[in-house]
Amino acid sequence: KQFIKIFKKEDGTLESMVQRVYGQIRKVDPQATVTIATSKSQVSAIHNQLGQDVGICVEPCRRDTFPAIALATAYLHDVKGIPLEESVVVCPVDPYVEEDYFRVVEQLGQQALKGQANLVLMGIQPTYPSEKYGYIIPRTQDPVSEVETFKEKPDAETAQKYIDQGALWNGGVFAYKVGYLLDKAHQLIDFTDYQDLFDKYETLEKISFDYAVVEKETKIQVMRFAGQWKDLGTWNTLTEAMEDPCIGEGMLIAVLLLQRVVPIFVRPLRSLEEQKIKAEEKINQRHKQKQHPPATFIQIMQAAHAHHNISGQLEDS
Repeated sequence: KQFIKIFKKEDGTLESMVQRVYGQIRKVDPQATVTIATSKSQVSAIHNQLGQDVGICVEPCRRDTFPAIALATAYLHDVKGIPLEESVVVCPVDPYVEEDYFRVVEQLGQQALKGQANLVLMGIQPTYPSEKYGYIIPRTQDPVSEVETFKEKPDAETAQKYIDQGALWNGGVFAYKVGYLLDKAHQLIDFTDYQDLFDKYETLEKISFDYAVVEKETKIQVMRFAGQWKDLGTWNTLTEAMEDPCIGEGMLIAVLLLQRVVPIFVRPLRSLEEQKIKAEEKINQRHKQKQHPPATFIQIMQAAHAHHNISGQLEDS
């Protein structure tokens, strides 16, 4: 869904999630070196939407967040020539935010350069006791604070207790120096440089960045962010970010097929069950022709904000 053009720009044209985020970064810091870590299947879609100048670090296969970040950091140092003392900020592509968010992202990198902490995290000011996010407990209420501890996704009652203590949502945004992360990578992985790490990537242990680095690091700071922030990691939150209302009933159909997002379209809703059956039949028929196993219908949902027919504006990724 990162490539679906559903966000309206000032001139009335539509852009995708990845286009919106990339444009916001460029507007806040035109000189920033932007590199996208992704799988091989997404490279053409990224170049199609962002042009040929954007940096791309390709993961040969999925090995969770620590190997992916280690590979991207090695790529920045060995291929792009980023110095060991330079700071890197890692952020997901699916937050719905405004430019003030990326100004704080820029400040995260500047804070990491100071060397007061090995990791600097962004802490999102909670707006309600969410059960979907992890929580960061800061030691003080200062704009930048040392981290006391981390809490996993709690129930609503426990989340409210965390918030009463001044806890922040963990939005998965953090900064570090290139040299620090490469040192951590060499401690856990036997490799010489980027190419060596790339070649043996399939043999690496699947391990998250939080488990491999964050939970074991003692010098961590958190920087507060109190602006608009919405995680568009689910289809429900994605439709909430659509600006145009739907006139009458409508349906947004999305099918995830072999790690590819096929075109999403909007049309009048007749019977939800009927539409589900027809969508499954069409996809399965295509698979039979290509001698693939039957596809699974992933999700059908109401799109309360999807009036425009966007099928012609979507790109098959």
